[in-house]
Amino acid sequence: MTLTVARFNCAAPDASPPEMSARYRAFVEMAARADQAGLSLINLEEHHVAANGWSPSPLVMAGMLVGATGRIGINFGALLAPLYDPVKLAEDLAVLDLASEGRVSTVVALGVREIEYHALDRDWSARGKSLDHIIETLLLAWSGEPFDYRGETIVVTPQPMTKPHPVLMVGGFGPPAARRAARFGLPLYASANRPDVEALYVSECERLGHDPISIMPPDRAIHTFVVDDPDRAWALWGTHLLHEATTYDQFQMPGVTSAARSHAHSVEALRDEGVYEFVTVDQAVAAASHRQALVVHPLCGGMPIDVAHDQFELFCGPVMDQLKSSNVI
Repeated sequence: MTLTVARFNCAAPDASPPEMSARYRAFVEMAARADQAGLSLINLEEHHVAANGWSPSPLVMAGMLVGATGRIGINFGALLAPLYDPVKLAEDLAVLDLASEGRVSTVVALGVREIEYHALDRDWSARGKSLDHIIETLLLAWSGEPFDYRGETIVVTPQPMTKPHPVLMVGGFGPPAARRAARFGLPLYASANRPDVEALYVSECERLGHDPISIMPPDRAIHTFVVDDPDRAWALWGTHLLHEATTYDQFQMPGVTSAARSHAHSVEALRDEGVYEFVTVDQAVAAASHRQALVVHPLCGGMPIDVAHDQFELFCGPVMDQLKSSNVI
């Protein structure tokens, strides 16, 4: 079975507040359409102090989605957990779990940009220990039992609906993420195809008596945009895809790997690389037969809202209809 995923970060270069307001409203409308069309999942992200407004408030965005949808899964992929107060994060995620009836899942990760830690007054050098503390606190808070927290006994309310706790995964690309996920008995959500990291995670789970659950992407994570004429689409809107690709590339640290990372610096190179694709309805349907997921990203890189709506409707309508009739999803 192929997952159908809609990705949103609402990033847009040089967007005025009224323009950004329209993008957030369009995001909610598209999420509701995704829910109605039967897509599997909406994926949210987190970055801070990005020049293009790239998704600084994913918890707020998730709350908007919970109110606008009734069936589709909502995933934080990923939440930069060391930037949060752990008890407040436990409360917020519990409320989202209750309001969504268990539809919200969370990947916690460290992030790759030191400037985000500086901007939110967090210690970059202590990020690993901070993530461990936050995961431990979340699990204790969601247990419903009193626990010692900084010298006081507390009980965190409300309790989430999902048992034993809301879906929580550990994100990352290297051995530290694998060991952390195994240590806490949580699923590993890898950002890159690393069989060596997956093998380490499985062996550590076996050593610690946990059942391993590993979510590993393909070598290349592809973002799909459905259009009538791919050549025309690249000519008109390829710069929006390139903006996101180059921004994301600039976010990365040396040694960081990601299945979604592009190294292209021109629209032509981006098209040849294959991380982003404009395809027809028939091409999208054909691709679903050999992919883990079809990921659409309608508002990518400041894509004009009317164009985004048109592309997204081709996916939610003709593509989804054919995938349902062929039992691919």
